[in-house]
Amino acid sequence: MHWAPWVAPAFSIAGVVVDILIRVFAVIYVPINRRPQTATAWLLAIFLIPYAGFILFLLLGSSHLPRRRREKQQEINRYILETTQGIERVHRDNHWPSWLDGAVELNQHLGAMPLVGGNEAEIFDEYDESIESMTAAVHEAKRWVHAEFYITSLDSTSEPFFQALEAARRRGVTVRLLMDHIASRGYPGYRATRRRLDKIGVQWQLMLPIQPLRGKFQRPDLRNHRKLLVIDGLVAFTGSQNMIDRGYQRLRNRRRHLAWKDLMVRFEGPIVAGINALFVTDWYSETDELLLREADPVTGPEKPDMLDCQVVPSGPGFDGENNLRLFNTLLYNARERIIITSPYFVPDESMLYAITTAAQRGLEVQLFVSEIGDQPVVYHAQRSYYEALLRAGVRIFLYPSPTVLHAKHFTIDSDVSVIGSSNMDMRSFSLNLEISVMIRGRRFVNKLREIEATYRALSRELLLDEWLRRSLPSKVLDNVARLTSAVQ
Repeated sequence: MHWAPWVAPAFSIAGVVVDILIRVFAVIYVPINRRPQTATAWLLAIFLIPYAGFILFLLLGSSHLPRRRREKQQEINRYILETTQGIERVHRDNHWPSWLDGAVELNQHLGAMPLVGGNEAEIFDEYDESIESMTAAVHEAKRWVHAEFYITSLDSTSEPFFQALEAARRRGVTVRLLMDHIASRGYPGYRATRRRLDKIGVQWQLMLPIQPLRGKFQRPDLRNHRKLLVIDGLVAFTGSQNMIDRGYQRLRNRRRHLAWKDLMVRFEGPIVAGINALFVTDWYSETDELLLREADPVTGPEKPDMLDCQVVPSGPGFDGENNLRLFNTLLYNARERIIITSPYFVPDESMLYAITTAAQRGLEVQLFVSEIGDQPVVYHAQRSYYEALLRAGVRIFLYPSPTVLHAKHFTIDSDVSVIGSSNMDMRSFSLNLEISVMIRGRRFVNKLREIEATYRALSRELLLDEWLRRSLPSKVLDNVARLTSAVQ
């Protein structure tokens, strides 16, 4: 087949025109409502590889959930404010930090959740113990169980939990379960997990499913990363742990003998309703069923030294990056000490400034991270920040391999702490639905301090001289990974 002599030049001209249009579009549209570093990273990708970069931007460039989901979030915010109890139980004693009122007001403005008092909390920092406690709580359920985990997988470790769900159903207890679609299906036993849930009569739904033929689609890497369990509105668990074996079942993990170390907290008191409100939100988003308030009114006398707690939801369903704003507010208000534990530490510029500024103004700032990483790109991006942190005076402790320190918490001075599902990385700030709980109470902070001390005893401190001696290929890999992390 012979083409006319003008065809090839025409295609060439068309290609040039399209290339110019893509670049002009990118310069005009990409920077709108994006961080400068994120916009720059996208522009760099589009200018270097115009067609592939443009297609990737169309698929991944928006960090917003579909409009109907965001409208549901606004409906739920009103519901939360109308049904919250325990505000009157907040105890402003002599240890109440002068700056805390502003942080509480910020959190409520961002996520609709007020600070509530009269709470109790128990920390579980051993993997099997937390699953045993959650399983025992399900065995005590009388009316309903709400379970929500980023990853839910049936295996030898989670089997007792599934047996407890089955026993609850036989007692007539309503059991609802949410699991993230993409995260859960990425692990062995996904189909067996679904079959088991169907068999025992659990009402279950996938979170943020990617099912285009059913009209369910959004940016594929917007995920629901929350982990929580609520029993009868009386007891709630939340933290960093998924419902899966601590080795996460993958062959590459077994070859490296990786095992995850997490932290979960069991709550009682008015905060339970706040944690359940997030389940209600996510259930409504996936099913269009708005669950009515199912918790009993808060009654009973207050005990000495109870905790004030505030749930801070975050994710692409909100206008702002609620968790990042909370974290930065606490970092800037700290007066003595900041201790951070985060498995994936890839801060944006604002957080990097907040942390290094805290160290430079004389505060004791410590960061606990894993010596090894299970996600290579994130691991190397994280390492690219170590030099700036060490030069500012931040002490970095490397938790020894083959354990992946997956716990997510930090403490501010002696009074305030935060636990939850949120990492300190740009994915958790912009792309993941997360739960954080701010807790005011010295008793709880002291418990976390004890856990931090165990981390410190096992960890090796990274020093600046050692870090500067690492190989050139390692430096290059770290910095390239840092560039990719900005493309959100």
